[in-house]
Amino acid sequence: MRRTARLLTGTALAAAAGLVAAPAYGDEGGGGDLKVSPSSVVPGGRATVDTTACGGNGTAAGDASAVGAGAFTLAGTTRDGESAGEFRVPPSAQPGTYEIAATCAVSGRRITGDLVVTLTPPGAQVHPRGSVKTGVGGALGPDPVQTAAGVAALAVAAAGGTWLLHRRARGDGI
Repeated sequence: MRRTARLLTGTALAAAAGLVAAPAYGDEGGGGDLKVSPSSVVPGGRATVDTTACGGNGTAAGDASAVGAGAFTLAGTTRDGESAGEFRVPPSAQPGTYEIAATCAVSGRRITGDLVVTLTPPGAQVHPRGSVKTGVGGALGPDPVQTAAGVAALAVAAAGGTWLLHRRARGDGI
């Protein structure tokens, strides 16, 4: 009986400690409430950020230092409860996904959103350039002068072979 009581007491204490030590999920770091548009930007482009998480046309301090753009301000808009701001992605930004954050002025709530930096504009069609690296041939490369020289060498060899075959057929010997 005593052993069972200790086991139950230990389990209850461990459960209570787990509840006390469990992370609190609330307004802090809620994430995902910050809308970044366009979601994909080329270096040197502009991005607009808006949120309704700050409420009542509140202001917020934006942070785009992850992408190298630094701080920006979100201000209340004419739409009810929305705050918006804008920043420029530096031309030196590398492709990748970056976290953009904002902290509401009144509540102190931190919200985040993602920005994708790409080298091609959204919707742009990319055409392949250069030669295909197949591992077969390619000794001359894509140079047109070298290609013409190769074709000329093949033509001379074909003409010479035809002439030799013609002489042999006539019986002149080789």
